[in-house]
Amino acid sequence: MKIDNKKYGIFTAPGIIRFERLLPGPIERVWAYLTESEKRSRWLASGEMDIRIGGRVELNFFHANLAPHDDPIPEKYKDMEGGSTMTGRITRLEIPRLLSYTWGESSPDGAVLESEVTFELKEQKDKVLLVLTHRRLGDDHNVLISVAGGWHTHLGILVDHLEGKISEGFWKVHNRLEKEYEEQLNK
Repeated sequence: MKIDNKKYGIFTAPGIIRFERLLPGPIERVWAYLTESEKRSRWLASGEMDIRIGGRVELNFFHANLAPHDDPIPEKYKDMEGGSTMTGRITRLEIPRLLSYTWGESSPDGAVLESEVTFELKEQKDKVLLVLTHRRLGDDHNVLISVAGGWHTHLGILVDHLEGKISEGFWKVHNRLEKEYEEQLNK
């Protein structure tokens, strides 16, 4: 099976996006990058994770630390310039193959929309197929574009890191991808 690690996420149903990436294994290594704060901080966000159903997940985002060179943070994300923190709870867990947790997002009116992200890992010889599904995103066009571009960018950084490559800056890639996802959603 050939997986294109640059492939766009697919909106499989209203409020659901799914990504597939083929990563260098073994599965335990990829699992560590999902669950261990120091490793996760290299591609997504640091923070403690209580690995049990109902366990607390803390995500401390510092996008400026994900690559050595980046564009300035876009104006619409300026509130994240010094970092941002989000918490959730583990909803499903099958070590080292499945991890789901709640994901809190704020809408423009200040309401919190609790969505859920799921990581599924499947061994494929010396590689690992990562399937990321983000559910309950609602129908706010701006949220969908931001989440799609965000996950696409973060997963690209994960792939680069696991392959020993230096990533482009988060905002440099995310800015471009937001425009591309907006075009997709407007078709």
